[in-house]
Amino acid sequence: MIGAPTTGAPGAAYGVGMRVLVTGGAGFIGSHTVIQLIAAGHDVLIVDNFANSKPTVINRLEAITSKHLPVHEFDLRDTERTERLFAHEQIDAVIHFAGHKAVGQSSQEPLDYYQNNLGSTFSLVRAMTLHGVAKLVFSSSATVYGANAAVPMNEDFPTSATNPYGWTKVMIEQILRDVAVAQPEMRIALMRYFNPVGAHPSGDLGEDPSGEPNNLLPYICQVAVGRLEKLRIFGDDYDTPDGTPLRDYIHVEDLAAGHIAALVRLDSTDRAVSTWNLGTGKGTSVFEMLHAFERAVGRTLPYEVVGRRAGDIAASYADPGRANTELGWSATHSIDDMCTDSWRWQSRHPNGYPDA
Repeated sequence: MIGAPTTGAPGAAYGVGMRVLVTGGAGFIGSHTVIQLIAAGHDVLIVDNFANSKPTVINRLEAITSKHLPVHEFDLRDTERTERLFAHEQIDAVIHFAGHKAVGQSSQEPLDYYQNNLGSTFSLVRAMTLHGVAKLVFSSSATVYGANAAVPMNEDFPTSATNPYGWTKVMIEQILRDVAVAQPEMRIALMRYFNPVGAHPSGDLGEDPSGEPNNLLPYICQVAVGRLEKLRIFGDDYDTPDGTPLRDYIHVEDLAAGHIAALVRLDSTDRAVSTWNLGTGKGTSVFEMLHAFERAVGRTLPYEVVGRRAGDIAASYADPGRANTELGWSATHSIDDMCTDSWRWQSRHPNGYPDA
Protein backbone atom coordinates (compact mmCIF):
# COMPACT_ATOMS: atom_id res chain seq x y z
CA MET A 1 0.00 0.00 0.00
CA ILE A 2 1.37 3.40 -0.97
CA GLY A 3 2.14 5.36 2.15
CA ALA A 4 1.80 2.40 4.48
CA PRO A 5 3.81 2.54 7.71
CA THR A 6 7.42 1.62 7.14
CA THR A 7 8.21 0.07 10.49
CA GLY A 8 7.51 -3.41 9.20
CA ALA A 9 4.74 -3.88 11.79
CA PRO A 10 1.10 -4.41 10.78
CA GLY A 11 -1.26 -1.46 10.98
CA ALA A 12 -2.85 -2.88 14.11
CA ALA A 13 0.37 -2.10 15.97
CA TYR A 14 -0.61 1.55 15.76
CA GLY A 15 -3.62 0.95 18.01
CA VAL A 16 -7.11 2.41 17.95
CA GLY A 17 -7.72 5.17 15.44
CA MET A 18 -7.49 8.76 16.72
CA ARG A 19 -8.47 12.11 15.28
CA VAL A 20 -5.13 13.84 14.90
CA LEU A 21 -4.46 17.51 14.25
CA VAL A 22 -1.30 17.94 12.15
CA THR A 23 0.06 21.49 12.30
CA GLY A 24 2.14 22.32 9.23
CA GLY A 25 0.47 19.36 7.55
CA ALA A 26 1.16 20.64 4.04
CA GLY A 27 4.91 20.83 4.65
CA PHE A 28 7.53 18.29 3.64
CA ILE A 29 7.49 16.09 6.74
CA GLY A 30 3.92 16.93 7.73
CA SER A 31 2.43 15.85 4.40
CA HIS A 32 4.17 12.46 4.46
CA THR A 33 3.03 11.96 8.05
CA VAL A 34 -0.58 12.73 7.08
CA ILE A 35 -0.49 9.90 4.53
CA GLN A 36 0.83 7.39 7.01
CA LEU A 37 -1.64 8.47 9.71
CA ILE A 38 -4.51 7.76 7.32
CA ALA A 39 -2.98 4.46 6.23
CA ALA A 40 -2.77 3.49 9.91
CA GLY A 41 -6.48 4.14 10.45
CA HIS A 42 -6.44 7.63 11.96
CA ASP A 43 -8.54 10.62 10.94
CA VAL A 44 -6.59 13.77 10.17
CA LEU A 45 -7.23 17.49 10.11
CA ILE A 46 -4.62 20.05 9.11
CA VAL A 47 -3.70 23.58 10.16
CA ASP A 48 -1.30 25.39 7.84
CA ASN A 49 -0.84 29.03 6.88
CA PHE A 50 1.09 27.99 3.73
CA ALA A 51 4.02 30.28 4.56
CA ASN A 52 6.45 27.46 3.76
CA SER A 53 4.21 25.18 1.67
CA LYS A 54 1.76 25.22 -1.23
CA PRO A 55 -2.01 24.62 -1.15
CA THR A 56 -1.60 22.24 -4.10
CA VAL A 57 -0.05 19.74 -1.65
CA ILE A 58 -3.51 19.15 -0.21
CA ASN A 59 -4.82 18.03 -3.61
CA ARG A 60 -1.95 15.56 -3.87
CA LEU A 61 -2.65 14.22 -0.38
CA GLU A 62 -6.32 13.69 -1.16
CA ALA A 63 -5.47 11.93 -4.43
CA ILE A 64 -2.97 9.59 -2.75
CA THR A 65 -5.16 8.79 0.26
CA SER A 66 -8.59 8.94 -1.43
CA LYS A 67 -9.73 10.94 1.60
CA HIS A 68 -11.12 14.43 2.00
CA LEU A 69 -8.86 16.36 4.36
CA PRO A 70 -10.27 19.18 6.48
CA VAL A 71 -7.81 22.06 6.18
CA HIS A 72 -7.86 25.17 8.36
CA GLU A 73 -5.77 27.95 6.82
CA PHE A 74 -4.55 30.29 9.51
CA ASP A 75 -1.56 31.19 11.64
CA LEU A 76 -1.43 29.32 14.94
CA ARG A 77 -0.38 32.55 16.66
CA ASP A 78 -3.99 33.64 16.18
CA THR A 79 -5.09 32.48 19.61
CA GLU A 80 -8.81 33.06 19.00
CA ARG A 81 -8.88 30.93 15.85
CA THR A 82 -6.75 28.26 17.45
CA GLU A 83 -9.04 28.05 20.47
CA ARG A 84 -12.12 28.06 18.24
CA LEU A 85 -10.73 25.14 16.24
CA PHE A 86 -10.39 23.04 19.39
CA ALA A 87 -13.85 24.14 20.54
CA HIS A 88 -15.54 23.00 17.33
CA GLU A 89 -13.55 19.93 16.31
CA GLN A 90 -12.97 16.61 18.03
CA ILE A 91 -9.19 16.36 18.46
CA ASP A 92 -7.59 13.45 20.28
CA ALA A 93 -3.93 14.29 19.70
CA VAL A 94 -1.63 16.78 17.98
CA ILE A 95 1.52 16.36 15.89
CA HIS A 96 3.18 19.78 15.80
CA PHE A 97 5.37 20.50 12.75
CA ALA A 98 4.45 24.15 12.12
CA GLY A 99 7.30 26.61 12.39
CA HIS A 100 10.06 28.45 10.57
CA LYS A 101 13.02 26.16 9.95
CA ALA A 102 15.89 27.75 7.97
CA VAL A 103 19.03 27.93 10.10
CA GLY A 104 20.70 30.72 8.12
CA GLN A 105 17.56 32.81 7.90
CA SER A 106 17.07 32.49 11.66
CA SER A 107 20.37 34.26 12.25
CA GLN A 108 19.28 37.12 10.00
CA GLU A 109 15.74 37.35 11.42
CA PRO A 110 16.00 36.12 15.02
CA LEU A 111 13.01 38.02 16.42
CA ASP A 112 10.75 36.62 13.70
CA TYR A 113 11.89 33.07 14.51
CA TYR A 114 11.40 33.43 18.25
CA GLN A 115 8.03 35.10 17.83
CA ASN A 116 6.75 32.59 15.28
CA ASN A 117 8.02 29.31 16.67
CA LEU A 118 7.41 30.04 20.34
CA GLY A 119 4.21 32.03 19.83
CA SER A 120 2.54 29.34 17.74
CA THR A 121 3.44 26.71 20.35
CA PHE A 122 2.09 28.84 23.21
CA SER A 123 -1.22 29.28 21.41
CA LEU A 124 -1.48 25.60 20.50
CA VAL A 125 -0.69 24.23 23.96
CA ARG A 126 -3.04 26.70 25.64
CA ALA A 127 -5.89 25.52 23.40
CA MET A 128 -4.99 21.89 24.04
CA THR A 129 -5.05 22.50 27.79
CA LEU A 130 -8.35 24.35 27.67
CA HIS A 131 -10.04 21.52 25.77
CA GLY A 132 -8.47 18.51 27.48
CA VAL A 133 -6.24 17.32 24.64
CA ALA A 134 -3.32 15.63 26.39
CA LYS A 135 -1.24 13.95 23.65
CA LEU A 136 1.36 15.99 21.75
CA VAL A 137 4.17 14.89 19.44
CA PHE A 138 6.58 17.78 18.89
CA SER A 139 8.87 17.99 15.87
CA SER A 140 12.14 19.00 17.48
CA SER A 141 15.60 18.74 15.94
CA ALA A 142 19.10 17.40 16.39
CA THR A 143 20.22 21.03 16.47
CA VAL A 144 19.45 20.89 20.21
CA TYR A 145 22.71 18.94 20.70
CA GLY A 146 24.74 22.04 19.81
CA ALA A 147 28.11 22.11 18.08
CA ASN A 148 30.33 20.08 20.39
CA ALA A 149 28.41 16.88 21.10
CA ALA A 150 30.19 13.56 20.62
CA VAL A 151 28.80 11.04 18.12
CA PRO A 152 26.61 9.15 18.12
CA MET A 153 24.38 11.61 19.94
CA ASN A 154 21.92 10.22 22.47
CA GLU A 155 18.90 11.70 24.18
CA ASP A 156 20.62 12.16 27.54
CA PHE A 157 23.16 14.65 26.18
CA PRO A 158 22.82 18.25 27.41
CA THR A 159 21.09 20.62 25.03
CA SER A 160 22.43 23.77 23.44
CA ALA A 161 22.25 25.55 20.10
CA THR A 162 24.34 27.58 17.68
CA ASN A 163 21.58 29.63 15.99
CA PRO A 164 18.16 31.12 16.79
CA TYR A 165 16.30 28.29 15.04
CA GLY A 166 18.05 25.76 17.26
CA TRP A 167 17.37 27.83 20.34
CA THR A 168 13.64 27.88 19.55
CA LYS A 169 13.71 24.07 19.64
CA VAL A 170 15.67 24.02 22.92
CA MET A 171 13.27 26.52 24.46
CA ILE A 172 10.11 24.77 23.28
CA GLU A 173 11.38 21.45 24.64
CA GLN A 174 11.89 23.09 28.04
CA ILE A 175 8.51 24.82 27.90
CA LEU A 176 6.80 21.50 27.19
CA ARG A 177 8.62 19.85 30.10
CA ASP A 178 7.40 22.63 32.38
CA VAL A 179 3.84 22.25 31.09
CA ALA A 180 4.00 18.52 31.79
CA VAL A 181 5.05 19.16 35.39
CA ALA A 182 2.10 21.51 35.89
CA GLN A 183 -0.29 19.16 34.08
CA PRO A 184 0.65 15.55 34.90
CA GLU A 185 -2.00 14.17 32.55
CA MET A 186 -0.02 15.43 29.55
CA ARG A 187 1.88 12.93 27.42
CA ILE A 188 4.47 14.63 25.23
CA ALA A 189 6.96 13.21 22.73
CA LEU A 190 10.01 15.24 21.71
CA MET A 191 11.26 13.93 18.35
CA ARG A 192 14.84 14.82 17.48
CA TYR A 193 16.04 14.09 13.98
CA PHE A 194 18.82 15.10 11.73
CA ASN A 195 18.56 15.43 7.93
CA PRO A 196 15.21 14.38 6.42
CA VAL A 197 15.40 13.60 2.70
CA GLY A 198 13.64 11.46 0.10
CA ALA A 199 10.11 11.71 -1.23
CA HIS A 200 6.86 9.78 -1.44
CA PRO A 201 7.16 6.71 -3.72
CA SER A 202 4.40 8.08 -5.97
CA GLY A 203 6.74 10.87 -7.06
CA ASP A 204 3.99 13.41 -6.39
CA LEU A 205 5.13 14.61 -2.95
CA GLY A 206 8.60 15.83 -2.10
CA GLU A 207 10.73 18.64 -0.78
CA ASP A 208 10.21 22.02 -2.45
CA PRO A 209 12.39 24.63 -0.72
CA SER A 210 11.84 28.33 -1.31
CA GLY A 211 14.77 30.01 -3.00
CA GLU A 212 18.22 28.41 -3.07
CA PRO A 213 18.20 25.22 -0.98
CA ASN A 214 19.98 25.29 2.36
CA ASN A 215 20.38 21.51 2.55
CA LEU A 216 22.53 19.12 0.56
CA LEU A 217 20.08 16.80 -1.17
CA PRO A 218 17.64 19.43 -2.45
CA TYR A 219 20.67 21.31 -3.78
CA ILE A 220 21.91 18.22 -5.62
CA CYS A 221 18.39 17.71 -7.00
CA GLN A 222 18.36 21.20 -8.48
CA VAL A 223 21.80 20.70 -10.00
CA ALA A 224 20.54 17.48 -11.59
CA VAL A 225 17.54 19.22 -13.23
CA GLY A 226 19.64 22.20 -14.34
CA ARG A 227 18.25 24.83 -12.00
CA LEU A 228 21.65 25.24 -10.36
CA GLU A 229 25.01 25.09 -12.13
CA LYS A 230 26.97 22.87 -9.75
CA LEU A 231 27.18 21.61 -6.21
CA ARG A 232 29.43 23.49 -3.82
CA ILE A 233 31.09 21.24 -1.26
CA PHE A 234 32.10 23.24 1.80
CA GLY A 235 35.43 21.70 2.71
CA ASP A 236 37.06 18.33 2.03
CA ASP A 237 39.65 18.47 4.81
CA TYR A 238 37.57 17.28 7.78
CA ASP A 239 38.69 14.37 9.94
CA THR A 240 36.36 11.93 8.17
CA PRO A 241 37.04 9.01 5.78
CA ASP A 242 36.82 11.16 2.62
CA GLY A 243 37.32 14.60 4.17
CA THR A 244 33.71 15.76 3.81
CA PRO A 245 31.29 16.13 6.75
CA LEU A 246 29.19 13.17 7.94
CA ARG A 247 25.47 13.62 8.53
CA ASP A 248 22.60 11.32 9.52
CA TYR A 249 20.22 11.36 6.56
CA ILE A 250 16.82 9.78 7.15
CA HIS A 251 14.12 9.04 4.59
CA VAL A 252 11.00 11.13 5.17
CA GLU A 253 8.90 7.94 5.05
CA ASP A 254 10.89 6.50 7.95
CA LEU A 255 10.58 9.79 9.76
CA ALA A 256 6.81 9.87 9.36
CA ALA A 257 6.54 6.31 10.66
CA GLY A 258 8.58 7.27 13.71
CA HIS A 259 6.21 10.10 14.59
CA ILE A 260 3.20 7.81 14.38
CA ALA A 261 4.90 5.13 16.49
CA ALA A 262 5.65 7.81 19.09
CA LEU A 263 2.05 9.04 19.04
CA VAL A 264 0.71 5.60 19.81
CA ARG A 265 3.40 4.94 22.44
CA LEU A 266 2.04 7.90 24.39
CA ASP A 267 -1.04 5.81 25.18
CA SER A 268 1.00 3.28 27.11
CA THR A 269 3.78 5.23 28.79
CA ASP A 270 3.87 6.54 32.34
CA ARG A 271 6.38 9.23 31.40
CA ALA A 272 4.92 12.69 30.98
CA VAL A 273 7.69 13.60 28.51
CA SER A 274 9.54 11.15 26.27
CA THR A 275 12.46 12.05 24.01
CA TRP A 276 13.41 9.98 20.98
CA ASN A 277 16.07 10.34 18.31
CA LEU A 278 14.98 9.33 14.83
CA GLY A 279 17.97 8.46 12.67
CA THR A 280 19.91 5.71 10.99
CA GLY A 281 22.72 5.69 13.54
CA LYS A 282 25.45 6.31 10.98
CA GLY A 283 26.92 9.23 9.12
CA THR A 284 26.96 9.59 5.34
CA SER A 285 29.48 11.94 3.78
CA VAL A 286 28.78 14.62 1.20
CA PHE A 287 30.69 12.66 -1.43
CA GLU A 288 28.81 9.47 -0.58
CA MET A 289 25.49 11.25 -0.99
CA LEU A 290 26.60 12.88 -4.24
CA HIS A 291 27.70 9.56 -5.71
CA ALA A 292 24.50 7.82 -4.62
CA PHE A 293 22.50 10.53 -6.37
CA GLU A 294 24.65 10.12 -9.48
CA ARG A 295 23.70 6.42 -9.46
CA ALA A 296 20.03 7.38 -9.29
CA VAL A 297 20.38 9.88 -12.14
CA GLY A 298 22.71 7.73 -14.23
CA ARG A 299 25.33 10.39 -14.85
CA THR A 300 27.99 12.40 -13.05
CA LEU A 301 27.07 15.81 -11.67
CA PRO A 302 29.28 18.92 -11.57
CA TYR A 303 30.70 20.08 -8.25
CA GLU A 304 33.46 22.20 -6.79
CA VAL A 305 35.11 22.11 -3.40
CA VAL A 306 35.16 25.50 -1.66
CA GLY A 307 36.18 26.62 1.81
CA ARG A 308 34.57 25.39 4.97
CA ARG A 309 31.30 26.98 6.01
CA ALA A 310 31.20 28.71 9.39
CA GLY A 311 29.51 26.59 12.03
CA ASP A 312 29.82 23.25 10.23
CA ILE A 313 31.16 20.31 12.23
CA ALA A 314 32.83 17.14 11.05
CA ALA A 315 30.20 14.62 12.14
CA SER A 316 26.61 14.61 13.37
CA TYR A 317 24.60 11.43 13.67
CA ALA A 318 22.16 9.83 16.05
CA ASP A 319 22.07 6.98 18.47
CA PRO A 320 18.54 5.72 17.63
CA GLY A 321 18.67 2.82 20.11
CA ARG A 322 15.96 4.19 22.39
CA ALA A 323 13.47 4.57 19.52
CA ASN A 324 14.42 1.12 18.23
CA THR A 325 13.70 -0.44 21.63
CA GLU A 326 10.79 1.62 22.98
CA LEU A 327 8.93 2.34 19.75
CA GLY A 328 9.73 -0.83 17.83
CA TRP A 329 10.82 1.54 15.07
CA SER A 330 13.90 1.60 12.90
CA ALA A 331 14.96 3.35 9.71
CA THR A 332 14.63 0.95 6.78
CA HIS A 333 15.50 3.04 3.73
CA SER A 334 19.05 3.15 2.34
CA ILE A 335 20.88 6.14 0.91
CA ASP A 336 20.18 4.77 -2.57
CA ASP A 337 16.45 4.61 -1.71
CA MET A 338 16.58 8.22 -0.56
CA CYS A 339 18.24 9.39 -3.75
CA THR A 340 16.04 7.31 -6.07
CA ASP A 341 12.86 8.66 -4.49
CA SER A 342 14.18 12.24 -4.44
CA TRP A 343 15.12 12.03 -8.11
CA ARG A 344 11.72 10.57 -9.06
CA TRP A 345 10.05 13.56 -7.41
CA GLN A 346 12.43 16.20 -8.77
CA SER A 347 12.58 14.84 -12.34
CA ARG A 348 8.78 14.73 -12.52
CA HIS A 349 8.45 18.17 -10.94
CA PRO A 350 11.61 20.11 -11.87
CA ASN A 351 10.14 23.39 -10.60
CA GLY A 352 8.51 21.93 -7.50
CA TYR A 353 4.84 22.37 -6.74
CA PRO A 354 2.76 24.74 -8.87
CA ASP A 355 1.49 27.81 -7.08
CA ALA A 356 -2.14 26.94 -7.77
